[in-house]
Amino acid sequence: MAIQSINPATGKLLRSFDALTEAALSEKLSLAHQASRTFPSIPLEHRALCMNKLASLLEHETDEIAPTLTLEMGKPLHAARQEVSKCTTACRYYAEHAARILASEPVATENSSYIRYEPLGVVLAIMPWNFPFWQVFRFLAPALMAGNVGLLKHAPNVPQCALLIESLVRRAGFPRGSFQTLLIEIEQVEHLLADPRIAAVTLTGSVQAGRAIGAQAGWLIKKSVLELGGSDPFLVLPSCDLDEAVETAVRARLINNGQSCIAAKRFIVHESIYDAFEQRFVAGMEAMTIGDPMKEDTDIGPLASVRAAETLEAQVAQAVQDGARVLTGGQRMLGDGFYYEPTVLASLPRTSPIYREELFGPVAMLFKAASLDEAIEIANDTPFGLGASAWTRDPAEQQRLVSELQCGSVFINAMVSSDPRLPFGGIKQSGYGRELSAAGMREFLNAKTVVLASPQPQR
Repeated sequence: MAIQSINPATGKLLRSFDALTEAALSEKLSLAHQASRTFPSIPLEHRALCMNKLASLLEHETDEIAPTLTLEMGKPLHAARQEVSKCTTACRYYAEHAARILASEPVATENSSYIRYEPLGVVLAIMPWNFPFWQVFRFLAPALMAGNVGLLKHAPNVPQCALLIESLVRRAGFPRGSFQTLLIEIEQVEHLLADPRIAAVTLTGSVQAGRAIGAQAGWLIKKSVLELGGSDPFLVLPSCDLDEAVETAVRARLINNGQSCIAAKRFIVHESIYDAFEQRFVAGMEAMTIGDPMKEDTDIGPLASVRAAETLEAQVAQAVQDGARVLTGGQRMLGDGFYYEPTVLASLPRTSPIYREELFGPVAMLFKAASLDEAIEIANDTPFGLGASAWTRDPAEQQRLVSELQCGSVFINAMVSSDPRLPFGGIKQSGYGRELSAAGMREFLNAKTVVLASPQPQR
């Protein structure tokens, strides 16, 4: 069966690739297994040289790389360049800090004791299409620096991005087999994960996919990290800088054409400033330029696939049927491509199933709160727990928000984002485990306890 790359701005086929046969997949897995036996012995300094070379390739070839991201999943070209730049930052971060993170840690006991960090082996990475480079590099950079070997099963609609990443890794000098792209069908993943040569798995994707992979990994007793969906709250309280909050709210909802797990999706506004926020927020959404993502002045491109557009269209229709008011937008756009209008919904009842679903596209939900208590209650009333952004200049409110919001990260007076220096991940149905920082690197390391007892004196 063919794996197709389709331009979401036009709906037209770009390229088609044959999925790997079982024989070809077996050959790649054997190569990865062989690499896992030798790659960890390569000095860390040499791995750092390769990682810095990879960063340089990304930096110097950004203008050649970025259009591939835009053509395959529709993000504006300027956003594609920013994504490639972020990958460069991650590569350099781990090249610089891997030695510190991997260093053995002495432990005070009655003997000479320490913790030694060792790679697990071959790690399967199942990655999504929405950030086709960044999602991969935030796994790739720490995994390779740690001495693990990577196998990438990318989303089927971004095969050219997947192959380009593998080519860049090889050009950077990493040894053959240390990182490979697998153009395979979803149906092949179960058999692949069951292979004893696969040591661990990381997945970024839907809750449904996370349940399937997490269940199988658990049955196989293999380490797994799951970064799943999010329905991040954006809380706005009376003491905030309203102009800055509104401007950030628009960007936070529309980042990556609204297709980001950490994009703000539920805007919870104190009733004393609700009307002013609503008016400015709607105006900000309406001011966005929708169009060809290859043009520099485009703010919002298409959704990544016809399926994504149809899903969002059905969710908005259900929300309206359940009583939500459409303040702006609410329709798929006519013509070629998979475009959807920036949309703002208000008055969605808690009884609506859409209230607890993730809207993966440029659709925002507004909620009015009578107090800080109610704002926190609404924010936590979700099966997800990835990130949260809260806007207040009151120190007491800030402390309550930091301690009471149920999520993996809280940003006060700032937009939620990922950073190589900080752990990234969620709780509840947003998954488990962490990416990035030292915590992310150590997810796929064996923390081996070593105790060297002193010989007893002979009598």
